[in-house]
Amino acid sequence: MNVDDTVSAIKGMEIRGAGRIARAGAAAIGEMARAGKWNDINEMRKDILDAKAKIIGSRPTAVSLLNGVQYTLKGFDVCRSVSDAVKLITNNSDDFVRSSEEAVRTIGKIGARRIKDGAVIMTHCNSSAALECIKEAHRSGKAVKVYATESRPWRQGILTVNELAKEGIDVTLIIDSAVRSVMKKVDIVMVGADTITSNGALINKIGTSQLALAANESRVPFVVCSETYKISPQTLFGDMVTIEERDTGEIVRKGEIPDNVKVFNPVFDSTPSRYIDGIITEIGIVNPGSVYEIMIKQFGEQTFG
Repeated sequence: MNVDDTVSAIKGMEIRGAGRIARAGAAAIGEMARAGKWNDINEMRKDILDAKAKIIGSRPTAVSLLNGVQYTLKGFDVCRSVSDAVKLITNNSDDFVRSSEEAVRTIGKIGARRIKDGAVIMTHCNSSAALECIKEAHRSGKAVKVYATESRPWRQGILTVNELAKEGIDVTLIIDSAVRSVMKKVDIVMVGADTITSNGALINKIGTSQLALAANESRVPFVVCSETYKISPQTLFGDMVTIEERDTGEIVRKGEIPDNVKVFNPVFDSTPSRYIDGIITEIGIVNPGSVYEIMIKQFGEQTFG
């Protein structure tokens, strides 16, 4: 898929989920490098950097997209020839997509060990990493039951229940406002991540924070399933995570309410680290307070110097 098609698909929610959009962004840059016909490295650099800005701008909250594109362009600034740059970018793109997919499988294996036989799990939205933990637990012979939120307004919960039902997992779809009522039946909450900040806070699909609060009230473990590339180095320097707002047409039809009525339609919310019992990553289960150390390990100390 080329850059413009990828940007359109991300903005139009055809490609959803932090991991999927990160892989799509990295793949689009890689495809652009493969298909390009540049004779001059400076011309290539301008086109690639313009494409980078377009892709990152398509979903500003998800640091996964930024990190995926940055990984793909790692070393591009010092390339001296078009051929060297094409080789570098395509190799980086392929490596990111491959390692991202492998990370989900690894998280699934680690997370499945945290799920007891007979466990009742609640999940929110449509996280590849969280669902892989549930599916891996099921494949290992554990009897699990899942409550999946509808996840308005885009109803990603429909994707989730279809995916789990296909695996033969006992799954129930619930409306978002039923979370607190159902939580008393739940043994563990497993959600994904769009971004994890330097202080261990979780930025994820709107409604995630209410799951965390309800879980805390009911003393139910709340765990995040996330690849390490969803950690945001920028937040260490005080950058705020942009909470994207989408069109009001996702909530109400034209003429359904008076024009002077405002509609607030944020895509994400923030869950403080104190409500998170652990973050399951491809390098193991970490405490939210350990995110800084993970940043150093994954991105290098020079990033924060």
